[in-house]
Amino acid sequence: MAHIFAVFLAITTFSSGIIWCINRIKSLQYRYRKNKEGQCKGMEISVEKGQGGLIESIASIFPVLLLVFIVRSFIFEPFHIPSGSMIPTLLIGDFILVEKYAYGLRNPITNTVFIKTGNPKRGDIVVFQYPKNPRQDYIKRIIGLPGDRVDYNPIKKTLSIISSCVNKKDCDGLIKVTYSNDKENNRILSKFSTNVLDNTFDQLLSNDLYLEGLHITIRSETIDNMSHRILLSNWEKSHLRSIPQRREEVPLSWFVPEKMYFVMGDNRDNSSDSRIWGFVSEDHLIGKAIVIWMSIDKQIGQWPTGLTFRRIGMIQ
Repeated sequence: MAHIFAVFLAITTFSSGIIWCINRIKSLQYRYRKNKEGQCKGMEISVEKGQGGLIESIASIFPVLLLVFIVRSFIFEPFHIPSGSMIPTLLIGDFILVEKYAYGLRNPITNTVFIKTGNPKRGDIVVFQYPKNPRQDYIKRIIGLPGDRVDYNPIKKTLSIISSCVNKKDCDGLIKVTYSNDKENNRILSKFSTNVLDNTFDQLLSNDLYLEGLHITIRSETIDNMSHRILLSNWEKSHLRSIPQRREEVPLSWFVPEKMYFVMGDNRDNSSDSRIWGFVSEDHLIGKAIVIWMSIDKQIGQWPTGLTFRRIGMIQ
């Protein structure tokens, strides 16, 4: 939908710009002719009759459309959060602003970079085009940079990152990753129980949304001195078929290629991310999420019930 709107906005802005230019030229020609005839002596001359109506209205909105086009295409773009893959950092119903120029100025239609302005860092929350379907936008946190080796322990649910890997063998530079402050949080479980099992990285023995034996834990994760919170869903063994039994299907170690990034959702057990479908190309990056500007109290498939002002602020 965002891509369709971008194309529509570009076409509308371009079309109204042409009409504005034609209308402006005609107006100047009219004024010049009247001045030359001596009928305009320092007085304001109105536009010729017959130039009003629809054409005049379209021309008048061009400056507004141009401003919206520039801001949305190159500076900031609003997005909304439709799923729970970034809980607890971002909740369903959050509206965020994405800094479009964080990593480069891009063609708003093709997303091609024409001026590079920076590089993504570990811990950045980025909006990008889903590799399997570029027309669909995803939002995740960058975990691995080009050249990194990323290891994920599905039992302890911890990360290990080694930078500067060459030919998938020689690596140096262990990135410090620490964890602390595990807290069970039943409020999140009760609020998001309708979708807490969607897209789980672990494999449940049953497809039922029966949540007995499920414990929700919030943990603080620090990667290279940058801290954020992650959400863990811990099932009792009787409810779970463990990932190590499916090791041949789910790789637990990844080498990040050049110009690629490894991303994960903060809702570690309820996120479709690089562990499932691979890396994100830098050509697919859209921008960096920086602020929540509005938040509505909402769950998937339900109508909003109100605004949540306490969530407005910068994103960590």
